[in-house]
Amino acid sequence: MDPGRFDALVAAHHGEIYRYLLRATSRASEADDLAQETFLRAYRAHRTLTPDANARAWLFAIATNVAKNHFRAESRRRRAHTAVRATLSATDGAEPESETLFNEARARLDAVVAALPPKQRLAFTLRKVHDLDYDAIARSLGCSAESARAHVFQALKKIRVSLNGHELPPGE
Repeated sequence: MDPGRFDALVAAHHGEIYRYLLRATSRASEADDLAQETFLRAYRAHRTLTPDANARAWLFAIATNVAKNHFRAESRRRRAHTAVRATLSATDGAEPESETLFNEARARLDAVVAALPPKQRLAFTLRKVHDLDYDAIARSLGCSAESARAHVFQALKKIRVSLNGHELPPGE
């Protein structure tokens, strides 16, 4: 499919895809972002679309997958926020010294993770924070599952060395 044909495809179906995503998310800003992501993914793959293929169905399949990924990410974010609120609630009644130690250790860990090389930081975060499997991490980073596993391993190794005997708060 040539670029002009892709532009025509976007012009013909953007409104319909946007409305579909708006109904799915009930938020105009999210629908707009997801529609953009849908057409970005379609652009990356449009060369593989045969001239006789049902482009409309293809775009809806991409939009559906983008929406599913969005909802999964939202669910993970909600769980993470709930866990943080529970942790903060648990430390609310704690002694000020314990809370200070917790915050210092947390800041130390955050700084160590932020200093990791980008691929290791992303792989570590996807694995340990978002609990994704290595295949999903590999797809996200554009590498093999073995490379994703190596990135996580190297990140953990660097984190351990950087913390060098510093204790983390319980349950961290």
